[in-house]
Amino acid sequence: MRIVSPLLKNAVYPFLSKSGVLRHLPAQGLAVVTYHGVLPEGYTPIDPALDGNLITAESLQRQLHLLKKHYDVISPDDFLAWREGKGSLPRRAVLVTCDDGLLNCLTDMLPVLRREEVRCLFFVTGASAGDLPTTLWYEDLSRIFLGAANGTYAISYGTVTIELELNSPESRRASWWSSLKRLSQVGGEVRKGFLLEARSRLGINSDSHLERRDSALSRRFGLLTATELNELSAVGMTIGAHTMTHPMLSQAPSELAYMEIAESRARLQDVLKKPVWAFAYPFGNPQSVTSKVLTMPKQAGFTAAFLNCGGGLGTPLPKFALPRLHVTSSMSLGEFEAHVSGLYAWLQRASHQKTQPLGLVEA
Repeated sequence: MRIVSPLLKNAVYPFLSKSGVLRHLPAQGLAVVTYHGVLPEGYTPIDPALDGNLITAESLQRQLHLLKKHYDVISPDDFLAWREGKGSLPRRAVLVTCDDGLLNCLTDMLPVLRREEVRCLFFVTGASAGDLPTTLWYEDLSRIFLGAANGTYAISYGTVTIELELNSPESRRASWWSSLKRLSQVGGEVRKGFLLEARSRLGINSDSHLERRDSALSRRFGLLTATELNELSAVGMTIGAHTMTHPMLSQAPSELAYMEIAESRARLQDVLKKPVWAFAYPFGNPQSVTSKVLTMPKQAGFTAAFLNCGGGLGTPLPKFALPRLHVTSSMSLGEFEAHVSGLYAWLQRASHQKTQPLGLVEA
């Protein structure tokens, strides 16, 4: 599969999409598409790994236009009615979602959604239930490591000590990933303290300039506040929960993981004055969830919970492990449709690769 992947990505998928073949495949059901925001105008990407989850407004519009023209785009309310047994889905249904709750969801993504008349399910963290501008801690960690001078370091805060090798792009990313997992084992306040210590030790300035909400940098890294979250809700978008602080739940102690899930729902409902029925697992890949974590959203009162892997028409739809198609900046329109249509998942099954790597079942 890996040998032919470039051929599929660059030639086969675009041909099948342009010729219309993908729209006549037998797969049906529900495909859930997930974005992570739109690159703000004026922002220059820092690193492919850091910025690769965000796409341009033009790419988003092309993708939404394709979905509306050739598939059946449903609203979050349509999905909820179907999940509760109060309605049915069209044969080739597609639900649009977006994770993290970055400010650009409001400033750069919402205008495209409104032009295309698409309603999106936005998953946000508990930070967006507050009034103070803030950022995602793991993105802050990545930018700190990217900006540090070459070297080997040991940084300690409280009970946490992490050794870092920051001598190449590969070692910086490896240090970031291992640090992310270690810091997911502790609470948000300890993480904040560690980041402050890391900034001091590595000579990285603070992010006070991000408080300028109209700046491209703020729109890229800033999170929505409660007021901005209510603006999204007021124009017909649906808000779901994405934990309090976005840790990797598989690494967190069970009590902390459950608190992250349950408290995010309570905080958001208090701000929105509406039920918050949907949950998305942070990172949402096989490394980031466990069988025990998969039982927690139901216990916390959610109606459905979403992963960030697998997906496409024809794939199984466990109620608390719903697969989604993760859209990236490197994904062509043809590749995007290959995922939505179910072709990509079918090829994985045909090559004996699991589309549900955890063997997920409904909790």
